Amino acid sequence: MNISDLFDKGGIAIWPLLFLSFLALSTIIERAWFWSKILTHDREIAGRVLEAARRDWPAATEIARKSSNQPIGRFLYSALELQNPDPEVFELSLQASADEEIATMRRGEKVLEATIAIAPLLGLLGTVLGLINSLSSIRIGDTDSTTGTTLGIAEALISTAIGLIVAITALAFYRLFQ
Repeated sequence: MNISDLFDKGGIAIWPLLFLSFLALSTIIERAWFWSKILTHDREIAGRVLEAARRDWPAATEIARKSSNQPIGRFLYSALELQNPDPEVFELSLQASADEEIATMRRGEKVLEATIAIAPLLGLLGTVLGLINSLSSIRIGDTDSTTGTTLGIAEALISTAIGLIVAITALAFYRLFQ
Protein backbone atom coordinates (compact mmCIF):
# COMPACT_ATOMS: atom_id res chain seq x y z
CA MET A 1 0.00 0.00 0.00
CA ASN A 2 1.50 3.33 -1.04
CA ILE A 3 0.78 6.83 0.26
CA SER A 4 -1.89 7.59 -2.33
CA ASP A 5 -3.70 4.40 -1.31
CA LEU A 6 -3.65 5.60 2.28
CA PHE A 7 -5.34 8.85 1.28
CA ASP A 8 -7.80 7.12 -1.04
CA LYS A 9 -8.81 4.52 1.51
CA GLY A 10 -8.23 6.43 4.74
CA GLY A 11 -11.41 8.44 4.66
CA ILE A 12 -12.19 12.07 5.42
CA ALA A 13 -10.24 12.10 8.70
CA ILE A 14 -6.97 11.71 6.81
CA TRP A 15 -6.93 15.33 5.60
CA PRO A 16 -7.03 17.01 9.02
CA LEU A 17 -4.48 14.44 10.18
CA LEU A 18 -2.23 15.46 7.29
CA PHE A 19 -2.60 19.11 8.31
CA LEU A 20 -1.77 18.28 11.95
CA SER A 21 1.21 16.24 10.79
CA PHE A 22 2.64 19.19 8.87
CA LEU A 23 1.90 21.55 11.74
CA ALA A 24 3.58 19.26 14.28
CA LEU A 25 6.52 18.56 11.97
CA SER A 26 7.15 22.25 11.31
CA THR A 27 6.99 22.97 15.05
CA ILE A 28 9.35 20.08 15.80
CA ILE A 29 11.86 21.28 13.20
CA GLU A 30 11.71 24.89 14.45
CA ARG A 31 12.11 23.83 18.08
CA ALA A 32 14.95 21.43 17.25
CA TRP A 33 16.74 24.26 15.43
CA PHE A 34 16.08 26.64 18.35
CA TRP A 35 17.36 24.20 20.98
CA SER A 36 20.40 23.15 18.94
CA LYS A 37 21.49 26.80 18.70
CA ILE A 38 20.96 27.30 22.43
CA LEU A 39 22.79 24.15 23.46
CA THR A 40 25.80 24.93 21.30
CA HIS A 41 26.22 28.62 22.21
CA ASP A 42 24.80 29.38 25.65
CA ARG A 43 27.50 27.74 27.76
CA GLU A 44 30.26 29.50 25.84
CA ILE A 45 28.54 32.90 26.06
CA ALA A 46 27.85 32.54 29.78
CA GLY A 47 31.46 31.57 30.42
CA ARG A 48 32.82 34.55 28.50
CA VAL A 49 30.46 37.02 30.20
CA LEU A 50 31.12 35.69 33.71
CA GLU A 51 34.88 35.62 33.16
CA ALA A 52 34.83 39.22 31.90
CA ALA A 53 32.58 40.33 34.78
CA ARG A 54 35.27 39.31 37.28
CA ARG A 55 37.75 41.69 35.68
CA ASP A 56 35.87 44.34 33.73
CA TRP A 57 32.12 45.00 34.16
CA PRO A 58 31.73 47.15 31.00
CA ALA A 59 33.47 44.46 28.92
CA ALA A 60 31.09 41.82 30.31
CA THR A 61 28.15 44.08 29.48
CA GLU A 62 29.43 44.51 25.93
CA ILE A 63 29.90 40.74 25.46
CA ALA A 64 26.34 40.15 26.69
CA ARG A 65 25.01 42.91 24.42
CA LYS A 66 26.73 41.42 21.38
CA SER A 67 25.26 38.04 22.31
CA SER A 68 21.71 39.34 22.61
CA ASN A 69 20.66 37.15 19.69
CA GLN A 70 20.88 34.23 22.15
CA PRO A 71 18.65 33.76 25.22
CA ILE A 72 21.59 33.67 27.65
CA GLY A 73 22.96 36.90 26.17
CA ARG A 74 19.63 38.69 26.61
CA PHE A 75 19.25 37.23 30.10
CA LEU A 76 22.67 38.42 31.29
CA TYR A 77 22.51 41.75 29.48
CA SER A 78 19.23 42.68 31.19
CA ALA A 79 21.02 42.82 34.54
CA LEU A 80 24.49 43.88 33.40
CA GLU A 81 23.21 47.00 31.62
CA LEU A 82 21.90 48.44 34.91
CA GLN A 83 24.07 51.22 36.30
CA ASN A 84 25.26 50.31 39.82
CA PRO A 85 22.17 48.32 40.81
CA ASP A 86 21.67 47.09 44.33
CA PRO A 87 21.48 43.28 44.63
CA GLU A 88 17.67 43.24 44.85
CA VAL A 89 17.21 45.22 41.61
CA PHE A 90 19.85 43.05 39.94
CA GLU A 91 17.99 39.90 40.97
CA LEU A 92 14.61 41.30 39.90
CA SER A 93 16.05 42.16 36.50
CA LEU A 94 17.35 38.61 36.10
CA GLN A 95 14.00 37.14 37.16
CA ALA A 96 12.03 39.31 34.72
CA SER A 97 14.40 38.42 31.90
CA ALA A 98 14.24 34.72 32.81
CA ASP A 99 10.44 34.82 32.64
CA GLU A 100 10.60 36.30 29.13
CA GLU A 101 13.17 33.77 27.94
CA ILE A 102 11.25 30.83 29.38
CA ALA A 103 8.15 31.96 27.50
CA THR A 104 10.21 31.99 24.29
CA MET A 105 11.62 28.56 25.06
CA ARG A 106 8.14 27.14 25.57
CA ARG A 107 6.86 28.45 22.24
CA GLY A 108 5.37 25.66 20.17
CA GLU A 109 4.29 23.55 23.12
CA LYS A 110 0.64 24.43 22.62
CA VAL A 111 0.77 23.28 19.00
CA LEU A 112 2.26 19.95 20.03
CA GLU A 113 -0.17 19.59 22.93
CA ALA A 114 -3.11 20.23 20.61
CA THR A 115 -1.79 17.76 18.05
CA ILE A 116 -1.31 15.13 20.74
CA ALA A 117 -4.89 15.59 21.89
CA ILE A 118 -6.60 16.03 18.51
CA ALA A 119 -4.83 13.48 16.29
CA PRO A 120 -6.02 10.36 18.13
CA LEU A 121 -9.52 11.77 18.27
CA LEU A 122 -9.46 12.34 14.52
CA GLY A 123 -8.16 8.81 14.06
CA LEU A 124 -10.98 7.47 16.19
CA LEU A 125 -13.43 9.61 14.25
CA GLY A 126 -12.11 7.99 11.09
CA THR A 127 -12.63 4.61 12.74
CA VAL A 128 -16.21 5.41 13.59
CA LEU A 129 -16.92 6.77 10.12
CA GLY A 130 -15.34 3.72 8.51
CA LEU A 131 -17.33 1.36 10.70
CA ILE A 132 -20.52 3.25 9.92
CA ASN A 133 -19.70 2.93 6.24
CA SER A 134 -19.00 -0.79 6.68
CA LEU A 135 -22.12 -1.52 8.63
CA SER A 136 -24.33 0.43 6.25
CA SER A 137 -23.11 -1.67 3.32
CA ILE A 138 -23.96 -5.02 4.93
CA ARG A 139 -26.95 -6.72 3.34
CA ILE A 140 -28.15 -9.98 4.81
CA GLY A 141 -27.90 -12.75 2.22
CA ASP A 142 -25.94 -10.60 -0.24
CA THR A 143 -22.42 -11.92 -0.83
CA ASP A 144 -21.25 -8.75 -2.59
CA SER A 145 -21.60 -6.84 0.67
CA THR A 146 -18.41 -8.33 2.10
CA THR A 147 -16.28 -6.19 -0.24
CA GLY A 148 -17.88 -2.99 1.03
CA THR A 149 -17.51 -4.17 4.61
CA THR A 150 -13.82 -4.90 4.30
CA LEU A 151 -13.14 -1.58 2.57
CA GLY A 152 -14.89 0.30 5.36
CA ILE A 153 -12.97 -1.59 8.03
CA ALA A 154 -9.74 -0.83 6.18
CA GLU A 155 -10.68 2.86 6.13
CA ALA A 156 -11.34 2.73 9.85
CA LEU A 157 -8.05 1.08 10.69
CA ILE A 158 -5.97 3.35 8.43
CA SER A 159 -7.38 6.51 10.03
CA THR A 160 -6.83 5.15 13.52
CA ALA A 161 -3.26 4.11 12.77
CA ILE A 162 -2.30 7.45 11.22
CA GLY A 163 -3.91 9.40 14.08
CA LEU A 164 -1.95 7.40 16.61
CA ILE A 165 1.30 7.81 14.65
CA VAL A 166 0.88 11.60 14.50
CA ALA A 167 0.06 11.81 18.22
CA ILE A 168 2.90 9.53 19.31
CA THR A 169 5.47 11.46 17.24
CA ALA A 170 4.28 14.85 18.51
CA LEU A 171 4.19 13.56 22.11
CA ALA A 172 7.76 12.28 21.88
CA PHE A 173 9.09 15.64 20.73
CA TYR A 174 6.85 17.57 23.13
CA ARG A 175 8.40 15.69 26.03
CA LEU A 176 11.88 16.11 24.56
CA PHE A 177 11.51 19.89 24.39
CA GLN A 178 10.26 20.25 27.98
